[in-house]
Amino acid sequence: MNNLLPVSNLFIINPSIVRLSPRFRSIRFGVHASSNELDTKTVEEDGEEQSIDVINTSSTSTGVAIDKDLKKVVQKTAATFAPRASTASKNPAVPGTTLYTVFEVQAYASMLLGGALSFNLIFPSNEPDIWRLMGMWSIWMFTIPSLRARDCSKNEKEALNYLFLVVPLLNVLIPFFLKSFAVVWSADTVAFFAMYAWKLGWLQKSD
Repeated sequence: MNNLLPVSNLFIINPSIVRLSPRFRSIRFGVHASSNELDTKTVEEDGEEQSIDVINTSSTSTGVAIDKDLKKVVQKTAATFAPRASTASKNPAVPGTTLYTVFEVQAYASMLLGGALSFNLIFPSNEPDIWRLMGMWSIWMFTIPSLRARDCSKNEKEALNYLFLVVPLLNVLIPFFLKSFAVVWSADTVAFFAMYAWKLGWLQKSD
């Protein structure tokens, strides 16, 4: 009976058992630290996405502003120097009228005639002459003004305004590299249909 421990000693708890070891403390701290890192990464990713959205929005708005300014300059220049109606009344050359058809036929007929003159098929000559020079400038002198004289859509008028400025640049720059009336007329024709395809959306797929 003397070897038995007192009853009170059975309920004594060893403090070393309750105290957490350093290993468990480090595990708890490590989990808490990784949680903070995840939160920080999430905040940083959100900030990067917002900054990318801001950059894309600003670049889009800048492109739209430049496009609007360019359209204004082209429209103002073409309206100043290009031929226009002599009266302030409404343009009578509306689609479906005889005058509209006359301007359209005149425009494309002058383009074809200018091509024939540029390629030396009409009034052939071995030397540069006035006929071939007129053929080279026929699109700018006759085709574009005839089409602008009609009551055309906004996009077509915009394309013609651009062409009124682009064609003279081609006619002046190309002879520095290739002295050929036919090449200049061909470049004007390509620029003409390319501008129409761009502004009128010929190459866009319809839904």
